[in-house]
Amino acid sequence: MKTLYLIGFMGSGKSTVGQLLHHDTGASYLDTDQMVVEKYGEIAAIFQREGELQFRHYETDVLKQVPEKDYIVSTGGGIVERKENMAFLKDRGFVIYLDTSFAEITQRLGNDTSRPLWGKAEPDKKELYQRRRERYLEVADMTIATDGKTPQEITAEILHRLD
Repeated sequence: MKTLYLIGFMGSGKSTVGQLLHHDTGASYLDTDQMVVEKYGEIAAIFQREGELQFRHYETDVLKQVPEKDYIVSTGGGIVERKENMAFLKDRGFVIYLDTSFAEITQRLGNDTSRPLWGKAEPDKKELYQRRRERYLEVADMTIATDGKTPQEITAEILHRLD
């Protein structure tokens, strides 16, 4: 099996669905954000200390360490901020976009302060969401609408569509 990459905006359920896919398929599981934390430290601290640009460099570094086969990978919401990451995802795996509306994201995240880019003003968050959504759609091999669905329903839909 080609490595499956889950992409989508923060709060779209990539980590939860990735864990469920791992459990249901037996494929190994990786989370690029967790890989960054293990190698470079907490993401919020990286943003504060070194800035978003350096975080994106670290993110690309760990992405390139992912094997081509038999993995389920949850990516950070900003993985599509670099064109080289988009090309890597397309080249090396099968990309599944968890398409979640901005309204649903806002409801799920509320005032989550652990996510550096979620603390911005509402218009800035919407602009970030729209820009990334275009990139997610550009790179996705499969798009799954997630609004109103449980992680288990999303996982079942992915598995059904992969068959």
